[in-house]
Amino acid sequence: MDCRHSRRKWLRLAGGAVAGAYLGRPALHAAAAPASRVAVARSKTYDPAVLLPTLDRMFDQLGGLGRIVKGKTVAIKVNLTGAPTYRLGYLPAEDTHYTHPHVIAATVHLMGKAGARRIRVLESPWSTADPLEEVMLQSNWEPRDILSAAPNVEFENTNWLGKGSRYARMMAPHGGLMYPGFELNHSYQDCDVFASLAKLKEHDTAGITLSMKNCFGLTPCTIYGTGAGVDEPSDVPKGGRDMVHAGYRQPSKIAPPEKDPASPRDGGYRVPRTVVDLISARPIDLAVVEGIHTMAGGEGPWISNAKPVEPGVLVAGTNPVNVDAVSMAVMGFDPMADRGTPPFETCDSTLRLAEDVGVGTRDLKRIEVVGTPIREAVFNFADLRRERRARMRR
Repeated sequence: MDCRHSRRKWLRLAGGAVAGAYLGRPALHAAAAPASRVAVARSKTYDPAVLLPTLDRMFDQLGGLGRIVKGKTVAIKVNLTGAPTYRLGYLPAEDTHYTHPHVIAATVHLMGKAGARRIRVLESPWSTADPLEEVMLQSNWEPRDILSAAPNVEFENTNWLGKGSRYARMMAPHGGLMYPGFELNHSYQDCDVFASLAKLKEHDTAGITLSMKNCFGLTPCTIYGTGAGVDEPSDVPKGGRDMVHAGYRQPSKIAPPEKDPASPRDGGYRVPRTVVDLISARPIDLAVVEGIHTMAGGEGPWISNAKPVEPGVLVAGTNPVNVDAVSMAVMGFDPMADRGTPPFETCDSTLRLAEDVGVGTRDLKRIEVVGTPIREAVFNFADLRRERRARMRR
């Protein structure tokens, strides 16, 4: 018998049992969790001539960007997961798992037009302290297209200390499900407005990755990564966030340790809770999920049996739980699903956990959807998921 395999299996089962007990308790805040308007639009192309007016109309349907960004410093977390050399087949990364640069540039442009004082585009790219511009160049992007989209646009690699003199401590108001708070790059604190600009995807560990899961990348790998220092952060980031996924050690001592080191060491338990703690410590003021071109089967090309798809959809709103609930419905999933039900077969629902601590509702009956009705925007990831799992069982 492979004892390591048996131990992993036991931890997964234990994680499910503990999670089931937690999720079975009354959701004290769910009924009062906020509900706000969510805009949905169809777009089959990244052509700026189509994309720009589409996003502009969506933001107008939400009440206008001006009320959110005018005169303010805005931080935008994008999704550039994995190394820039990773490809699904021969497709560019932005057509499968990266937030598309045209969506980033269009959002930046519209924020500038709405009066944003400064715009910072942020990401924690894989295992590097290189400037974000260099990572984009390696992805065959032209960073100047984004930098010139509005006045006072900056990039920062937030996977380490970056341009700051110290890390910023940000605490979860609910006390934390996994971590009570985090040490993050200064840019996440030094802003008035925080936006999550995510890709519409499934996720191998967390079921789905949308506006909330995108924020898992807020954690700098110098503190929370494979090569993080024990007493102090490492000088540069090395590796990924396996520490957070598996819980085999605590973050660098500069950061608050996890609340319960005896809790399950299962990623399906840990990752959703960490995400909820992060988006509570650094609340999302604007969530945009782009799924014009993306991939089915997982979050990146390293996931076996993944394939490119073209849902042709955009979703936006001011509450990330509401936005992710609508995005799940567009993907053909039930946002009220819990552990054991697709897409959360082996993990807890980030939406359920976020709803339970009062971040926002996942109940579609309470969410006003404007623009394209959900039924007209559906691209059924759920059917693709069933087909994929059926093939794997053969």
